[in-house]
Amino acid sequence: MILVVVEHDRGTMSPASWEALAAAHALGETHALTIGESADGLVEQIAVFGATTVHQVHHDLLGDYGPETWGAVVAQAITLLRPDMVLATGTDRGNEVMAQAAARLGLAMVANVIEFADAEFVRVRWGGSLLERCTLDAPFQLVTIGHHAFAAVENPATATAVPLAVELDPILSRTVVRERVERAAGVTLSTAPVVVSGGRGVGSADGFAPLQELATELAGVVGCSRAVTNLGWRNHTDQVGQTGTRIAPDIYIACGISGAIQHWVGAMASKKILAINTDPEANMVTKADYAVIGDLHQVVPAITAEIRRRRA
Repeated sequence: MILVVVEHDRGTMSPASWEALAAAHALGETHALTIGESADGLVEQIAVFGATTVHQVHHDLLGDYGPETWGAVVAQAITLLRPDMVLATGTDRGNEVMAQAAARLGLAMVANVIEFADAEFVRVRWGGSLLERCTLDAPFQLVTIGHHAFAAVENPATATAVPLAVELDPILSRTVVRERVERAAGVTLSTAPVVVSGGRGVGSADGFAPLQELATELAGVVGCSRAVTNLGWRNHTDQVGQTGTRIAPDIYIACGISGAIQHWVGAMASKKILAINTDPEANMVTKADYAVIGDLHQVVPAITAEIRRRRA
């Protein structure tokens, strides 16, 4: 039996969980674990991706996310259910929860798996610069899957909800979310179909205005490289990369970005990449599906103008 830890935010299921459920379905009988009463309404959505049983955990300490409470729940669920494998999302939250569970059980875990090859796992290492084949010698196999590594394929099933009782020490509530700041509604960097990003080559914070115009015309969002956030031109929430957000848009337009390995890790799941750069040897240019060798300050406004002309 494969147990999938469902990532959700106060009852809103993360798309990364769809990927984890689809990956689990290809491996065998799939069960899901939901944490907190707010996730009770997810049974039908979980069933769409092939899970036949949803184990629901309720507790007074599970009103909102907490890495220690969630980790303790997963650890107890593993002990009670004894699954062959446990899958969690490869997001920051998924990795954090699985690491908590692994530490509590004294078990190893394998993070960022992108392929299951018989008894071996293929996972991303060193920020995406290499792939490693490994095996896991443990009574329970704890795995997080690489974000965007598996397609969220629907495998409709009929799922049964089953309560699962756990015991949580009140001290675990020391790391529970207490306050939130709501972001504006709309597409986000991780879910946008189009991302227009700028690097150091944009030149300044004001230089992002043409990129924003292009993103608006394409119903997309603006991203950036780490160099830009280090310079204070954009907020860290806009950063694409290993230490930022990993994206998978239909098209990624990289403007004035050299393409360091850390940035490439965050962008490599993009279906198509267009690079705009004056350097034909830049890493992002050589890896892109399409490239325009030229000054982004001329190229980007020209693209926007042409889109508007065609629409008119």
